[in-house]
Amino acid sequence: MHMKDFRILKVLDRFKGLFERLGIDYYIMRRILQVKLTLDGRRTPTTMINSSKKKKDEDNSFIKSLWIYILLGIIFIPLVIAGENYLFQMSLVFGIIMFMMVITLISDFSSVLLDLKDKDIILSKPIDGRTLSAAKTIHIMIYMFFITFSFIGPGLIAGLVKHGFLFFIIFFIEIIFMDLFIVVLTALLYLLILKIFDGEKLKDIINYFQIALTITVTIGYQLVGRLFNINVFLNQEFTPKPWHYIIPPIWFGGPFELILKKNLDSYIIIFSTLAFIIPIISMIIYNKLTPTFEHNLQKLNDSSGTSKPRNKGFNKMLSELVCRTKEEATFFRFATNMMKKERNFKLRVYPSLGFSLIFPFIFLLAGLKEAGLEGITSSKAYFSIYFIGFLVPNIVSTIGFSGNYKGAWVYKIAPFNETKTIFKGTIKASLISLILPLYIFISTIYMIIFRGKIFIDLVVLLLALLLFIIICFNLTTKRLPFSEPFEEVNKGEGIMAIFYVLILGLLAGAHYIATMFKYGMLIYILALILINIFAWRKGFNVELEGC
Repeated sequence: MHMKDFRILKVLDRFKGLFERLGIDYYIMRRILQVKLTLDGRRTPTTMINSSKKKKDEDNSFIKSLWIYILLGIIFIPLVIAGENYLFQMSLVFGIIMFMMVITLISDFSSVLLDLKDKDIILSKPIDGRTLSAAKTIHIMIYMFFITFSFIGPGLIAGLVKHGFLFFIIFFIEIIFMDLFIVVLTALLYLLILKIFDGEKLKDIINYFQIALTITVTIGYQLVGRLFNINVFLNQEFTPKPWHYIIPPIWFGGPFELILKKNLDSYIIIFSTLAFIIPIISMIIYNKLTPTFEHNLQKLNDSSGTSKPRNKGFNKMLSELVCRTKEEATFFRFATNMMKKERNFKLRVYPSLGFSLIFPFIFLLAGLKEAGLEGITSSKAYFSIYFIGFLVPNIVSTIGFSGNYKGAWVYKIAPFNETKTIFKGTIKASLISLILPLYIFISTIYMIIFRGKIFIDLVVLLLALLLFIIICFNLTTKRLPFSEPFEEVNKGEGIMAIFYVLILGLLAGAHYIATMFKYGMLIYILALILINIFAWRKGFNVELEGC
C-alpha cells in the first residue's frame, strides 16, 4: 500500500541521531508514524465533531479543525501586548494554553496513550517496546504542536510585532517544552495508576483520574489569574511564595523576565530553570520507564475484579416512587445502571458536573474578597448557584450515546409502544442520579453561608432546573438512550450551546426580577409549578422513526 510521506516526518528525519542514541529504532518508529498519520485522515477530532460532512481528503478533517483554535487564540493578543510585566502576562497566557492543551490531550489523545491494539499487533513482531512508545508519544506530540501553535498563533504574531524577534523565539521554544511536559507528565501519571491498580478497578481509576485531572486543571486555570493582585501588576511588583514554585505556568513566565528585562532575582532564575529542566527530566524519566509502561498496559485486558451491582433494592424503590408506570420505572433503573457503569459517559459528563460544583463557589469567593462575608450575605451573590444549570445540556445531549451502543437492538424487541416512557424514565434517572445530589450539596452550603435567608430562592432554582431539563430535552436531537456511538456526540448541535446559556440566563433573569416585587417570588413559584406540570406531561410526546 502506497502511503503519503508527510512533511512532518521529513522534519523528524533531522533528529534521527537523537532518537537512535535513546535506543529507538528510528526506521521502525517512522513507519509506524506514517501508518498512524495515514489512518488519522479517517478520524474526526473532537473540535470538528460538529461537522456532519464526510471527509473526502485525508488531511482535511484535522486541518479544518485548526481554525477554531486560531479564532480562540485571538484572546491572547491583548494579554501579550498589554505591557511589559512579562511574569504576570505570560504566566496567565501559559495558564490558559496549558488548560486548553490538557483538556485536548485527555479528550482526544488518552486513547492513543492507552491503546492496546498497537501492543497486541506491533509488539507481536520483533519490535522493541521503547520504539512503539516513542511512536505513540511523537504521534500525540505532532498533533499537540499543530493545535498549540494554531491556538497561540495570534499571540505569537502580536508578540513579534509588539516586543520583537527575541520575545517571539523565547515564546516559540517554550511552547515546545510546555507540550513535552504536558504529554510526558500525563503519561507518567497514567503509568503510576497502571502500576498500582489491576483489572476493572484499574479502568475505573483511569476514568476518575481523567475526570479529576480535568477539574484540577480548571481550578488551576482559575488560580493563575488570582495569583497576582492588580495593584501588584500595575506597580511591576511580585512577591514569590513557596507554593508559587509548583505552579507550571509561572515557570514559563520566568524566562521572559530573565532574558528580555535582565531580571536576575533568584526567584526569576529558579522559574526560568524549572521551565526548561523539568520537561527534559520528565522526558528522560519517561524514556527509561516506557518498557514498564507498555508491560503494565496489559492490565487493561484484565477483566478481574468486576464489581457487582449494588443497591438494587433501593433503586427499585426509588424508581417506583418517582415513576408513574412500570415501563417508565424499568427504564429509570436501566438508565441509572448505565450511568454508573458507562465509563465514556462518565468521562464526558462528570467533568461538567465538577465545573458546576466549582464555579458557584469561585464567583462567591471572588465576591467575598471584595465585599466580605457580611457584604455577601446581604447581596444577591447567591445567583451564582445557577451555574448548576450548565450541567443539564451536557447530560441531556450525552445520554443518547454509549460505548456499548450495538446493544440498542433491544429497543426493537422491547414490548413498549411509546418512546415517551423510555425518555421520561431516563431523564428522571439523570435528574435523581446527577443533578439533584449536586443541587442538594451546593444548596446546603449556600443555606449556611446566607444564614437560611435564601430558602425560597432555592425552591425557585429547583423549579427552574426542572423546567430547563425539559427545554433542553426538546431542543436537542432525539436519540434513544445509549443507542449511538460516542463519535457522534454533539454532531450538529454545537451552536445550541449558546441558546442553552441564553435560556438559563432568562430563567435567572426572571428570578431576579421577581425578587424586586412584594409578591413577585410567590407569583413566579406558582407560574413555574404550573408550567412544569404541563411541560413534564407533554414534553416527552416525541416519536422516532422506526420506533
